[in-house]
Amino acid sequence: MRISARARAIQPSLTLAVSQRAAELKASGVDVIGLGAGEPDFDTPEHIKAAAREALVRGATKYTNVAGTPELRAAVAAELSRIHGAKLAVENILVSCGAKHSLFNLLMALCDPGDEVLIPSPCWVSYPELAAMAGAKPVILETHPDEGYRIDERKLAALVSHRTRAILYCSPSNPTGALYDAATLETLARVVRERGGPDTFIITDDIYRRLVYRGEWVSIGRVAPELAPQIIYVDGVSKTYAMTGWRIGYCAAPRELVSAMAALQGQSTTNAAAVSQAAALAALTGPEEPIEAMRREFDARRQLMVECLRAIPGVQVFEPAGAFYAFPDLRAFLRGSIRDDVALATALLDRARIAIVPGSGFLAPGFARLSYATSRKNIEEGLARMAKALTEL
Repeated sequence: MRISARARAIQPSLTLAVSQRAAELKASGVDVIGLGAGEPDFDTPEHIKAAAREALVRGATKYTNVAGTPELRAAVAAELSRIHGAKLAVENILVSCGAKHSLFNLLMALCDPGDEVLIPSPCWVSYPELAAMAGAKPVILETHPDEGYRIDERKLAALVSHRTRAILYCSPSNPTGALYDAATLETLARVVRERGGPDTFIITDDIYRRLVYRGEWVSIGRVAPELAPQIIYVDGVSKTYAMTGWRIGYCAAPRELVSAMAALQGQSTTNAAAVSQAAALAALTGPEEPIEAMRREFDARRQLMVECLRAIPGVQVFEPAGAFYAFPDLRAFLRGSIRDDVALATALLDRARIAIVPGSGFLAPGFARLSYATSRKNIEEGLARMAKALTEL
């Protein structure tokens, strides 16, 4: 069968591959501890589920406006205006089937062949692939743990040109947990002003912004308000509210761009699920106590995971400030038959029955992403298995 060149060029997601392999082993009765999945293990808060049930009773089973219900778009506009110090209206908001879908729509509407999308790495596995699918060239700006994964201004300036259509970053980061401070964002804004043009956009993926444990999350909209027409916000309810399966993300962008994205969405998925939109509205407007409780538990797990990793001889790990991942350097264990991080992750799954995600998927060979969106018991047992297996390897 002939498959399109476009589809053949897409690299499968390592994160999904690891989760699938671990799920297959579990289904066959194998005791696997999953430290790979990027989703909270908490249930969606009850008030959100109750709102979904009530919406179904009211008949939330039909199409909505392609861009989302007016109520949800208004709530998103109010929330993001408050967070970013922006003046966003309903017309600036597009609701999609998750933040990944928002990014897909955005890059498809923004990029043409020959454009470049600059991405600091390590980065989420989908960023380069989404840029490439849109016809743009992913340009990678390497950052390093010994520098706190900060952006080097000279390296950034050397990569930004008239071809740079967008700079795409995530703070706190998936996979490193690094948090961009105001100085880093000022550096980014300065380079865009000096090296970019009016058609160079900054895309900030804020899906983890509520999950911060050390330091303070900063909006680039407040750091560089003069660049407001060039800043695009991508966000959603998946991580903060434990709603990954509800598939609701959203984007705030200039009206012309939102209209173009809505046209794309209208010819592909149409609207996000009506009942999920009702649930997302309840999430944004409901009580905050369940969210803070989850954040505090994530913080306790974060500290536990970092402590356990640092107790393993040969493992180096940057302390994450947010999200729910640790990103240890495992290069000391790449030797003999274990030639790369994929082989190491495979060995740990086969021998120790723990699932981690190889760092090469995040453009950081020799590292690995471990999720602490699981119980403390799983973290302790999983890392005990990992320590034993690494010693044996």
